[in-house]
Amino acid sequence: MLRVFNIQRFSIHDGSGVRTNIFFKGCPLCCLWCNNPESIDPFPSIMFDERLCRMFGDCIKAGNGQISASENSLVINRDHIPDATVLRDICPSGALTVAGKEMSIGEIIREVEKDLPFYLMSGGGVTLSGGEPLSQEPELKDLIIELKAREIHVSVETTLHLPWETIEQYVELIDVFLADLKHTDAEKFTRFTGGNADLVMNNFRKLDQKGKPFVIRVPVIPRFNYSKSELCSIIDFASVLRNAAEINFIPFHSLASEKYAMLGKEYLFRDDRKVQKADLIQFVEYATWKGLNAKILN
Repeated sequence: MLRVFNIQRFSIHDGSGVRTNIFFKGCPLCCLWCNNPESIDPFPSIMFDERLCRMFGDCIKAGNGQISASENSLVINRDHIPDATVLRDICPSGALTVAGKEMSIGEIIREVEKDLPFYLMSGGGVTLSGGEPLSQEPELKDLIIELKAREIHVSVETTLHLPWETIEQYVELIDVFLADLKHTDAEKFTRFTGGNADLVMNNFRKLDQKGKPFVIRVPVIPRFNYSKSELCSIIDFASVLRNAAEINFIPFHSLASEKYAMLGKEYLFRDDRKVQKADLIQFVEYATWKGLNAKILN
């Protein structure tokens, strides 16, 4: 079984053509700005939107004493609810939801096959996203084999923050890697993501040595990597990778703040200004000068 928290259809920004994005739960990193904070925990996550709450009380009854009413809202002791799935579909108003469920390969394939005509028409396919989809091997490998048997193009959005032995198993299976290069400074990478920058950069080098084409994704985040020296360092590293087909700059926005509130988490970037496309043109120009195909994503 695979842990999935969303299947998004008709995407056009995560690979060629029209795509179906499958979002998997669980990530080895904990990026402080993550746009999908519900993806970090591998287990089902309780989300509560107090704006929709009508205080019907169904969740309080099912919460075994860990959900209570407080004025016009709820107090949810998430850490003391061992099985969040008991709350799935229990809220009539949709205020309380559970992100993440187990799906079989067959269930996922049946969803994907609904979009086969769009793949054929546009040259699209499936993009595996997350979280970190490659953390779900070996079941993920079986899913990809089933997709390839149907001649479906497969891209993967990955942190590359995994043992190389894990990544190497997918090199021949996946058509395009969309891989994050968040920072080249080890201390800052650890402080903002909880991870190891050297692991990621070494995996980029090894992927490059395999001759596999990949796209480098750079989330541009205030206080993390949004400076001329830091972004130019990332570009310099990318420019020596021979199989980097493209480098994408992804401007920061704070739209994820509502998700953090629904998860009962603090969002540390609430007051940071959105990064504008115009602010990144100089970095596209520098990347182009360094021999990279560069673009700014929406």
